[in-house]
Amino acid sequence: MRYSTQIKPISYLKANAAEVLLDLAKRREPLVITQNGEAKAVLQDVASYEETQETLALLKILALGNKDIEAGRVKPVAEVVARLRAKGKARAARECASVAGGRTPGAT
Repeated sequence: MRYSTQIKPISYLKANAAEVLLDLAKRREPLVITQNGEAKAVLQDVASYEETQETLALLKILALGNKDIEAGRVKPVAEVVARLRAKGKARAARECASVAGGRTPGAT
């Protein structure tokens, strides 16, 4: 993506706002807005913005995971799987017991 083709002065945006918005949605490339020859803002279509936010969230999760690994806060996969299976069996047993007792699972 070349930003050099996506640079417009604020006066262009003011005069062509509807066209700019249509073009943003179609091209899915950000538009740099200048004021007095300096870049002042970036316009982006909503779908691209949402994708960017989702990507940033995933990158933050990965960074947190890497910090946990570096700090030694890890558990063997077999241990985690065993704990999850035990929780699943306990939940299933509770649900069966509550159905047998005439109650709806999750009801108080």
